[in-house]
Amino acid sequence: MKALFTMKFSEDEFKSFEDLGYEIIFEDEKDFSLSDEMKDAEVLVCFNPFEKLKLADFPNLKWIQLLSAGINQVPADEVLERKIILTNNRGGYSIPIAEWIVLKTLEMINNSREFYEKQKEKLWKMDNSLRELHGKTIGFIGTGDIAQEAAKRLDAFGVNIIGISATGKPAKNFHETYSIEKINETISKCDFVVVAAPYTNQTHHLVNEEVFSNMKDGVYLINIARGSIIDENVMIEYLKSGKIKKAALDVFEVEPLPVDNPLWEMENVIISPHNCWGSEMTHQRRFEIAQKNMKKYVNNEELVNVIDLNKGY
Repeated sequence: MKALFTMKFSEDEFKSFEDLGYEIIFEDEKDFSLSDEMKDAEVLVCFNPFEKLKLADFPNLKWIQLLSAGINQVPADEVLERKIILTNNRGGYSIPIAEWIVLKTLEMINNSREFYEKQKEKLWKMDNSLRELHGKTIGFIGTGDIAQEAAKRLDAFGVNIIGISATGKPAKNFHETYSIEKINETISKCDFVVVAAPYTNQTHHLVNEEVFSNMKDGVYLINIARGSIIDENVMIEYLKSGKIKKAALDVFEVEPLPVDNPLWEMENVIISPHNCWGSEMTHQRRFEIAQKNMKKYVNNEELVNVIDLNKGY
């Protein structure tokens, strides 16, 4: 069985896939070029090769294993039409992102950035405006693995943790959950809002003018999902007005973030370059999920992290 990889693994890791019975072909998706030997691949293991790789060139393709948690890069209509199985790396990035959410939450309320600036200036000046996390309400838009890992860690701070999802069904580590239809009334309760939903057609600009207007004055905002879930222009205006007291943003509508984007100059914004998923364990977890599923696939067992593209967020 032929498997095409567009992300690099070590020789030993590739050997472990071959030992399962696969013929491995590697072609880096950054410089992807189609060859005849690839065309009969049954399995595709990738991150995002879809600007250069066309599924029509792979008539025998039956399964795509994404090494990303996000799925918005996938040509969904074609995958659905051909009934190609789609799995992702759900859970592979949850721990480092959850830790990042806690870090930025604490940095914002403890004015860490301001203290760093004082340190540069050798300025000894106390700040009595610091806030406690205890007793606050943190709302997550999206209640999947990442949100659940973050909620588990934040619970120790004595906060109220509420979640918003498509169905509003109960989610692990959440105190309350609500459906998306109740986003405006739910968001009004939150001292902190964390965007952690997948990006789909249904979540494009989900956090829009109406949602922002229903947030508390002085709300703290974190986005670790995808930039286009938020209407960035509206967010910028609310950051300027102070409606959003501070924001920690790892993702943006355009990446890399253009140098002329006003977010760069805002003192109440913490920017990181779509980096919160990275840790020393990132590659290991990618490998483990891919290997687990590839073993299941050759044994005709049910795969983990199967994505139903018919479902919205």
